[in-house]
Amino acid sequence: MKTIKVSVVTPDGPVYEADVEMVSTKAKSGELGILPGHIPLVAPLEISAVRLKKEGKTQYIAVSGGFLEVRPDKVTILAQAAERAEDIDVARAKAAKERAERRLQSKQDDIDFKRAEMALKRALNRLNVAEMK
Repeated sequence: MKTIKVSVVTPDGPVYEADVEMVSTKAKSGELGILPGHIPLVAPLEISAVRLKKEGKTQYIAVSGGFLEVRPDKVTILAQAAERAEDIDVARAKAAKERAERRLQSKQDDIDFKRAEMALKRALNRLNVAEMK
């Protein structure tokens, strides 16, 4: 079966690099499925899971936004943050979720609600991806 090279990179360095059969992720414009030979594309990503199909198995990576660049032979994901499912600290993600929920429920004027909403989305995404492993 044909494969495509995938690199997931953050400001802290590479998170994942392998040849896979298919990449699925959620861009701002909707769900994307990328196979070898896909047309070139650049798209902003949502906070979501990246699904990588390799040798009949699916691997998951939680990404916190970023960009996807597709070339016929390579997919590069430049993410602000990314974690492989097996590397996610579930206790830390649950604590972040609870902290964000408390901030959103608080009626204080000094709370940045947009930032708290984004923190909640990131924490929920990490928890969802951790469950998929």
